[in-house]
Amino acid sequence: MDWPALTLSLRLSALTVLFLLPVGIFLGRGLAFHRFRGRGLCESLLALPLVLPPTVIGFYLLVTFGSGSPLGQGWRAVFGHPLAFSFEGLLLASILINLPFAVQPMQRGFEAIPTDVREAAAVTGMPPWRVLWLIDLPLAWPGIVTGLVLAFAHTLGEFGVVLMVGGSIPGETRTIAIAIYDRVQAFDTAAAGAMSALLLLISLAALGVTYALSARVGRRV
Repeated sequence: MDWPALTLSLRLSALTVLFLLPVGIFLGRGLAFHRFRGRGLCESLLALPLVLPPTVIGFYLLVTFGSGSPLGQGWRAVFGHPLAFSFEGLLLASILINLPFAVQPMQRGFEAIPTDVREAAAVTGMPPWRVLWLIDLPLAWPGIVTGLVLAFAHTLGEFGVVLMVGGSIPGETRTIAIAIYDRVQAFDTAAAGAMSALLLLISLAALGVTYALSARVGRRV
């Protein structure tokens, strides 16, 4: 077992989920409750990581984060090191590619809230922040947790984007998925099998949680 790679993957997954929590709630709630021009385009852009090959996404992110881009140049000027092939670049890429895994379940969770409940809150003059805190979040929590679990599991197993944007720098960007690939290339099937079994168990646990919470949302609709 490549423990440094596993530790880095868990750290990457945890930070990705931490950043996606407020972003997912904001976007999911906005898409659930508001109708605006360009809403379909917004949802399509959010869903792109689900249909584009990871290498394509990784290529565009690598160009965007590279030293020849304004973002890459600005990052190097401020922090003194490149954004591409760094943990920070890997984290930013992970957040972007996991947006649909977090936002879509959260959106469905908010959409499952009965309309009359929110209308009653509006009639009583409850301010928006209290509606969010006392009504929306407590009722939409199965969708929120589902999105976070899916994003966490997907981050652990992501390979193509990680390889394109981060490479395989030990202790910096070498995740467990990259470690499995390296072990296979070295014909170390025992180590590759052990790490693959661990990811399989985590994925099964994530799917179990997801289906259980989806059933709760379904019963409320």
